[in-house]
Amino acid sequence: MRVHDFHILPKFRDGWSYIYVEHCKIDKEDQAIAIHDKDGKIPVPCATLALLMMGPGTSVTHAAITVLADHGCLVAWCGEEGVRFYASGSGETRSATNIMHQAKLWADPNMRMRVVRNLYQLRFAEILQPELTLQQIRGMEGARVRDSYAKEAKVSGVAWAGRNYQRTNWNDSDPINRALSAANSCLYGICHAAIISIGFSPALGFIHTGKMLSFVYDVADLYKTEICTPIAFRATAEGNENLERRIRTALREEIKTARLLERIVEDIEKVLMVKNKDNLKELEYYDYEVARPGFLWDPVDGKVAGGRTYGLDGYEIEEDDVGFDT
Repeated sequence: MRVHDFHILPKFRDGWSYIYVEHCKIDKEDQAIAIHDKDGKIPVPCATLALLMMGPGTSVTHAAITVLADHGCLVAWCGEEGVRFYASGSGETRSATNIMHQAKLWADPNMRMRVVRNLYQLRFAEILQPELTLQQIRGMEGARVRDSYAKEAKVSGVAWAGRNYQRTNWNDSDPINRALSAANSCLYGICHAAIISIGFSPALGFIHTGKMLSFVYDVADLYKTEICTPIAFRATAEGNENLERRIRTALREEIKTARLLERIVEDIEKVLMVKNKDNLKELEYYDYEVARPGFLWDPVDGKVAGGRTYGLDGYEIEEDDVGFDT
């Protein structure tokens, strides 16, 4: 793909949500991919696909990964039924503008608290009063989540004894806990794809911390009680057969109906206070100039041209033309 083709790719918010595959082979077909399994071949146009989740027994060719990366589709290697995350590829933007903005907010305790309150505020219908402490807000959030479980259990008729899930004992969990975990896992993948796609870091969380997916958990928690919890209880009420598969199908349809891809992008920009449209211009510049070297940091000038050799007197004496960032 030529560098200027980045401008004709669909935006993340306009794409499909995700597909999950297992026990199949994926290869390139034209400028898309094809999935081969025991039932035959399924062509998949990947230009509008946000996330490809690859479960056990999946093999993929180098050419397929290349075309998925060119189209900005996040590829995630996960466990059975999509409930474990092992590794992922990169998103479509080549700019670090948004991640630097995120890092500034994360590193400043006062700004980080503003982001934390922004994240919590999106979960509540009423305005959170300024005098509320973080501990009080956490208590309110815990009560909100417990109430949502109790409400859905009453509506669906599914017995509810509390959230109890252990990764090492997946089959020992009761059906409703497996359903919740399956739904949440897919939601994590979608939020991860959104974060990567628009140039933020999944690791720099504000409420959650210390994990490489901390910000993914921050964002996903905005939608769990609205989307994942009702779907999990409804699917469990319908029986245990093919439970995880039915969860993924129902969740994909709900993501489309709720226009979640669009909402995730808008909510991330809102909680991180991305108001400066120069960020967007800089993103476009870096995406267009993807093959050119980046800048070098300078404590006085902010940034100076990269891809060049500077002499001891500070003057440029040679320019590299190798096409890699220095």
